[in-house]
Amino acid sequence: FFKQKTAYEIRPRDWSSDVCSSDLDTGAPARRGFALVVSPLISLMKDQVDGLRVDGVDAAYLNSTQTPDERDAVMASLRADRCRLLYVSPERLVGEGSQGFRRFLARCGVRFIAIDEAHCISQWGHDFRPEYRQLGQLRDDFPGASFHAFTATATERVRHDIVHELKLRDGLVLVGSFDRPNLTYRVLRRGTLRKQLETILARHEGESGIVYCGSRREVEELAEWLRGEGHEALPYHAGLPDEVRAAHQEAFLDERADIIVATVAFGMGIDRSNVRFVIHASAPRSPEHYQQEAGRAGRDGLPAECVLIYSGADFVRWRQMLEQNGEFTDSTKALLRDMERYAAGTRCRHRSLVEYFGEPWARGECGACDWCLKELDGVADSTTVARKILSCVARVRQNYGLAHVADVLIGKANDKVVALGHAELSTFGLLKSEPPAAVRGYIEQLVAGGWLAREGEPYPVLKLTPAGAALLKGEGECELYRELQPVKGKSRTRGQGSTVFEGDPELFDVLRAVRTKLARERGVPPYVIFHDTTLKHLAERRPATLDDLHDIYGVGAKKAADFGDAFLDAIRTHRKPL
Repeated sequence: FFKQKTAYEIRPRDWSSDVCSSDLDTGAPARRGFALVVSPLISLMKDQVDGLRVDGVDAAYLNSTQTPDERDAVMASLRADRCRLLYVSPERLVGEGSQGFRRFLARCGVRFIAIDEAHCISQWGHDFRPEYRQLGQLRDDFPGASFHAFTATATERVRHDIVHELKLRDGLVLVGSFDRPNLTYRVLRRGTLRKQLETILARHEGESGIVYCGSRREVEELAEWLRGEGHEALPYHAGLPDEVRAAHQEAFLDERADIIVATVAFGMGIDRSNVRFVIHASAPRSPEHYQQEAGRAGRDGLPAECVLIYSGADFVRWRQMLEQNGEFTDSTKALLRDMERYAAGTRCRHRSLVEYFGEPWARGECGACDWCLKELDGVADSTTVARKILSCVARVRQNYGLAHVADVLIGKANDKVVALGHAELSTFGLLKSEPPAAVRGYIEQLVAGGWLAREGEPYPVLKLTPAGAALLKGEGECELYRELQPVKGKSRTRGQGSTVFEGDPELFDVLRAVRTKLARERGVPPYVIFHDTTLKHLAERRPATLDDLHDIYGVGAKKAADFGDAFLDAIRTHRKPL
């Protein structure tokens, strides 16, 4: 049971996951002792413990939000062998003065140690945390315990680092699929952001979602604008007081707010299952961050949309920020370039992400991204357009960045272009009939395709690669693409493997109201009661008895006993559609 429950709670079954483990002992919780779960965030601990308790599991956590009496009660339950799972932070386990706490845990009988968000262990991971790096010392303190590590975003290098740092003995590495077929991926060059958001939100009327922004100021401005447009939107960023951030997160999880506008501070621990869209209003700093953040959509397995809206300035900003913080290492530089390649890429988005994490792609067109849905339009005579761009890079002596080269190509005679004499070049205005955003997009595609390189820090300039020089000389061909008109109307795109709802939508809304009422009474988020997938199955199958409930996805014996009558009554009293 514990092995199954951990896999579900730490990473839902329809998520991709890496499980690095050794000395697998699935029977540990059945004997005297308990399982220790290392979790990075207080909010994540609380939500998971709430869910486990609803399922009838004796779980608890220890963190700074508790009163001394509450912490004493948890310690007493450990001494009395009444606690089966204990959640703690890595800082509490390996921080200063933690030796006594570890000795106490050892006396209480730690049988199993599970480390969530284990990519934080690796210096090659996208959320490296020094305290995670020290968790390997737990092997010495708990020599008889089995060790397990879970994460949704780990490349092969990160997986190897996790095994090494945790000192796993003959570590068994289990890698699930990174593909999320129920998600539809789209990438847009940033234009008029609010118009782009309006188009996306029109496809998700009445649905919940997350909008990620690159700055606190943009978070505040967009949240205010969305509220003015009639959306229940709240801001979330590290500059808000702790109590405000906690209140806004709780409102989103409890479904009292539909949209959170956030920086990356709104991260791990967000497990609302019915998020129908995730929008990035600027590019994140790595494909791992994107997979983690976009992956908060559609956790219930139902269709959801992930849209990346980016510009080249996003990557310049990240370079400057990382350099100022002393974090612009070889690894962060490589991750940022990988993100640039994904954003500018012209191939299946699902395939790009899956192959990035080292998983072979075998299912052809995904049917759930802008590329496979034919939302990108091929540029007529792409090779000629590409050679014009490459020629311009050569004419400015490969000493200028993307924005300047684009200005020359579209014939923009600004002060810099004129002062440098670039308005006199033969390439000046060669692409003046093209929209500026399209020209910048073509240049980024040439970078992603290996015909151009961006070199130098912090302001990279465009350089011809050997492939680009050969193309300029007339050797080879290339394909360029531009965005079509935005997709209109309600989103009904469904990738392979997603679920199509065939039940009564009015009954589904009634069941959601029942779920909300039960959640309020128990002080837990609604998804802890049942995920939307379960409610949709209830609306489709209309079970009549408690025994019938056992055939419904997500309904175990404990939840059937605790909540079954309330949902069955709602189904019986709801009028069947004609």
